[in-house]
Amino acid sequence: MSLNLIKLCVGADSIEDLREWVSQRALTAISAGLEPHSVHTTRMFPKRAEELLDGGSLYWVIKGQVQARQTLLDVRSFKGEDGISRCDLVLGPEVIETSPAPKRPFQGWRYLKPEEAPRDLGGAGMSDDLPSDLRRELAELGLL
Repeated sequence: MSLNLIKLCVGADSIEDLREWVSQRALTAISAGLEPHSVHTTRMFPKRAEELLDGGSLYWVIKGQVQARQTLLDVRSFKGEDGISRCDLVLGPEVIETSPAPKRPFQGWRYLKPEEAPRDLGGAGMSDDLPSDLRRELAELGLL
C-alpha cells in the first residue's frame, strides 16, 4: 500500500479554484515545452519519499475538508536562491475529487495512511450530483 501526503490548499475556496490553478500551471508548462504537471514547493523533504512514489497522492484540504487529491509523480530536492533546501512535489495534472472529510488546520504537510484517506468520488452515486457546498455541509453533519 502506498503512503500519501495531506496539505492545506491555501488560497483556494473550492475544488474549482484548485482545478483552475492546476490548468493554468499545465498550460504554462506546455507552452514552455514541458510536461503538464503542477509543482508544489515545500520546505521539508519527506523521509518516506519512496513509499509516496509507489502510487501515493497529495490530498488537499479546502475550507476545513479534505476534498481532492493529485497523484504524486516525483519528489525533488533543491536549494533555493537563498541557500535554503526545499522540496518540489511534482503532481499529476488531474484533480480527483474525494468524499469530503473534516480536517482541522495544521502547518506544513502530514503523512496520510491509505486506510485514513477518503475515497474518490466518481461513478453513479447520489453525492456526485450534489453541489460541492451542500456535499461539504452534509459531510460535516456526518450524513455522507
